[in-house]
Amino acid sequence: MTSTASPKSSDILDRVLVMEMVRVTEAAAVGASKLIGRGDEKAADAAAVEAMRKAFDELPIDGTVVIGEGERDEAPMLYIGEKVGGAIGTGPKIDIALDPLEGTTITAKAGPNSLAVLAAAEHGCLLNAPDVYMDKLAVGPGYPDGVIDLAKTPTQNVEAVAAAKGVQPDEIIVCVLDRPRHADLIAELRGIGCGIVLIGDGDVAGVIATTDPDTTIDMYMGSGGAPEGVLAAAALRCVGGQFNGRLLFRNDDEKARARKWGIEDLGKIYKLEELAKGDCIFAATGVTDGSLLAGVKRRKDGSITTESVVMRASTGTVRWVKGEHRKPR
Repeated sequence: MTSTASPKSSDILDRVLVMEMVRVTEAAAVGASKLIGRGDEKAADAAAVEAMRKAFDELPIDGTVVIGEGERDEAPMLYIGEKVGGAIGTGPKIDIALDPLEGTTITAKAGPNSLAVLAAAEHGCLLNAPDVYMDKLAVGPGYPDGVIDLAKTPTQNVEAVAAAKGVQPDEIIVCVLDRPRHADLIAELRGIGCGIVLIGDGDVAGVIATTDPDTTIDMYMGSGGAPEGVLAAAALRCVGGQFNGRLLFRNDDEKARARKWGIEDLGKIYKLEELAKGDCIFAATGVTDGSLLAGVKRRKDGSITTESVVMRASTGTVRWVKGEHRKPR
């Protein structure tokens, strides 16, 4: 007799989500690409959101957005708690963290490293983080566990990584978002001779850069969006590395928002496995050209090319996907 039992979540991760998630980020990237260089951040974000939501509707999952976007910027959103997928109530329960357009300003100005990104995991495996800021510290694979500690100073963390790498602190290169709030951090790092790679936006790509020897970036430091922190942590779970994150609150409203989502220890330092645990998938598609992925290209014949990466924690597999999208005949 043929079994009619519903497939387990892990089966669905194997059979559907690994490659299907690329289709979702591709759709968002292609949607946003129409607005590259047009100077309208909200329109670009709206296009990515609409395309991503429609792509999710094609997946046989009961998905819940646990990390959404847009709340802080009052942009169009796939909001925290929103249900996505084409099998709500019947399909496997999957938690999703997403940013349909990581780098809205980048896209509007046609700058580098804009991405459409998401992470998916079985229910309960991704931190349900509010849309506030997060202090972040990351390093790539190959170091002893606990080599970084957000409770220590930037200098102490650089010294620890340098010692583990067998070099002097002035040989360490750190990636930092170019923001006025990081002036003291940058001054401290330069005071010990560190090289600093300043990026205008896109800190998910900045964290992932620590895992790629070709970038020469050793560490990532500084504050940025908490949703992007969970997405970056999911990527590191797949390819290796260490991550510390601590939520930052500017007012009582943001603290109340955190408690609403079950976060009581507001000063907690989260380690990698507390942000993204179990089996998880990370997928990203380039919107504009960057160090991680090439951006969307629209050809004269009407076809569109994309470049994506999809990673899975349980297998450690990283797939690079080049897509050529032609109009249906």
